[in-house]
Amino acid sequence: MANLLMAQGKTAWYINPQTGNDQNKGTDSSHAWKTFAPLNRLTLWAGDHVNIIAPGDFHTSLVLNAKGSSTAYVTVTFAPGTYNFYPDGALKKQFQISNTNDVPNGMKAIALYVNNCRFVDIKAHGAKIVLRGKMIETCVDHSENISLDGITYDYYRPTVSELQVVNTGEHFADLKIHPESKYSIKDSLLTWQGEGWQHKPFWLWQILDPQTDDLQRMEIAVDGIRYAETSTNLVRAYFKKNPGFKTGLIYQNRDVTRDCSGIFMQRSKNINLKNIRINFMHGMGVVSQFCQNIRMDRISVRPNPTSGRTCAAWADILHFSGCRGNIEISNSYLSGANDDAINIHGTYLRVINTTKPQQVLVRFMHNQTYGFDAFTTGDSIAFIHAETLREYSSNVITQVQKVNDKDFLLTLKKPVPASINPTDVIENTTWTPQIWIHHDTVARIPTRGILVTSRRKTVIENTVFLHPHMSGISIANDAASWYESGMVKNVTIRHNQFIQCGEPAIIICPENKQSDGPVHQNITIINNQFDLQGLRVLSAKSTSGIIINNNTIKAEKAFDIKKGLELKDCTDVKISGNMIGQ
Repeated sequence: MANLLMAQGKTAWYINPQTGNDQNKGTDSSHAWKTFAPLNRLTLWAGDHVNIIAPGDFHTSLVLNAKGSSTAYVTVTFAPGTYNFYPDGALKKQFQISNTNDVPNGMKAIALYVNNCRFVDIKAHGAKIVLRGKMIETCVDHSENISLDGITYDYYRPTVSELQVVNTGEHFADLKIHPESKYSIKDSLLTWQGEGWQHKPFWLWQILDPQTDDLQRMEIAVDGIRYAETSTNLVRAYFKKNPGFKTGLIYQNRDVTRDCSGIFMQRSKNINLKNIRINFMHGMGVVSQFCQNIRMDRISVRPNPTSGRTCAAWADILHFSGCRGNIEISNSYLSGANDDAINIHGTYLRVINTTKPQQVLVRFMHNQTYGFDAFTTGDSIAFIHAETLREYSSNVITQVQKVNDKDFLLTLKKPVPASINPTDVIENTTWTPQIWIHHDTVARIPTRGILVTSRRKTVIENTVFLHPHMSGISIANDAASWYESGMVKNVTIRHNQFIQCGEPAIIICPENKQSDGPVHQNITIINNQFDLQGLRVLSAKSTSGIIINNNTIKAEKAFDIKKGLELKDCTDVKISGNMIGQ
C-alpha cells in the first residue's frame, strides 16, 4: 500500500489557459490542460506539483483535493501575470459566515477552494487574481497545514464605488466618478453598476480627507438628489440642500448587505498566509472561523497605487471568530477598510432553556452571526451573567445536537447551575486564542484599529496606528448587541505608536449593565508613544490590574495624566514613569 501511494505522488501537472486543451494528458507543459476541470477530478498526493504556466481567464474554480505529507507537500504554482476568475461557472457553496450572514441561503462563488486537504503550499509570486464578480477569493475548509504565499487579489469592478467632489454650489455638487466605478443615469437617478450586481447610492457613505488621511463614516440623505452627466465620469448632483458634499473630499459608497467574505477559512488548522497583497476584497474581509494556529505575515491591504482608488476592503480586514491556538499577525500594512482593521472575538449564545439537569438549549442571537457549528464534544464552556459579564460556572460538553441554524442542545458533564437568569449566555472557552500582533501598520480606518477579546495571553507591540477615526485598540465584550465574547485576563500593549487616533486612543469597554467586580483583568500599557488629538489616552470600565508605565504622551494642550485617564469601576490601577510633552 505504501508503494502504491508513493507511486501516485511526485507527479507534475500543467495548466495553460491560453494554449492548453482539457483533452491533453496534462503531464507536461506542451500538453497542458486548459482549465481546472481535469485537475479538480483528481486526488493529489504527496510530492505532486501543479503548475499554472500562463495567466488567463478561468470560468471554473480551482478545487483542490490534496493529501500531501509533512516531508512532501502538494505544491501549486501560479506563473506571474493576471488571472481573471468569473463566477458564472465557478463552484458555489452555501456558507454560514460569522458577522456576515445577511443572505444565509445564498450560494457563494469560490475562486480557489482548498477542501479537506493537508500539507498544501500555494505559491503565486507575481500573480494577480482578479475577481470578475462577487466571489470568495480563497476558501480553506476543514484542512490543515496550508500555506498561501505571494498572491495578489483584486476586483475588476470593486463593490465599493468612489468619487471626488471637485466643485460645489448652493444647490449642486460636481462629482468626479472614479473610472473603475461604473454607473448609469436614468430618469435623473444614478445607479452603481457592477459585474452581476447593481444598486442605487446608499445612505451610509465613507469620506476621506486626502489632506489629513481621516476616514470617517457619514450618513448622507440621498433621496431627492438628481443626477446629470456633464462629461465622461463627471456627474452633477442637484439638491435643495447640500446633504454633505464638500469640495476636495473623496466619497466611498457600497451596498451594506453582508453576503460574502474575501478569504474564508473554517475548521482548519496550521494556516500560513504570507506575502499576500489585497488591493480589494468584497465582504467581511479575511474571515477565520473556528480555526487553530494561524500565522499572517507581510499582509498588505491597500489599493494598487496606480489605480487611484482609496478603498481596499468592503468591511473588516482581518476577522477572527471562535479561533484557538496561536494567532500571529506581523509585518503587515492594513488600510483602506470600511470597518475595523482587526477583530478577534468569540460568540456568546444565550441560554434559552434547561431541558434536563445536564442539558441546556442555547441560541445565536444576532441576525448576522449564526448557522455555523459553535461547539464540538469535549469543549469547555463558561456560564456568564449577562448583566455583569462575569463568569459564575463552568462545564464540559459531552454531546452536541444542532436543532436548527440558531439553536444547539448541549449535554454536559455536570448539572447546569441551579439559578440561571433569562438573559445569561455561555462562551466556548476551548475556542479562545493566544494572540501576538506585532510590527504592523494600521491606516485609513473609519472605526477601530484592533478589537480583541480573548481570555488567553494577548500581546500587541511595535505597531503604528495612523489616525483611525475611533480608538486604536478596543477591548469590548457584550451579551446584548453583537454578542462578541469575552473577558480578557492578560493583555500587554507595548512599544506602539498611537498617532492622532480617535479618542480615547485605547478603550476598555465591556458592555455590562451592572458592576459586580471586574470583567477584564491584567492589562499593561507600557513604553508606548501617544500623539494625541486631544487629551484622552485611555478610557476603562470594570477592569482590575491596569498598569500604565513609561509611556510618552504628546498633546497640543496642557496635559495631566490623571485627566487623560477615564476610569470607572476600576481597581488596582498603577501609573508611573509617563513622560508628557507638547
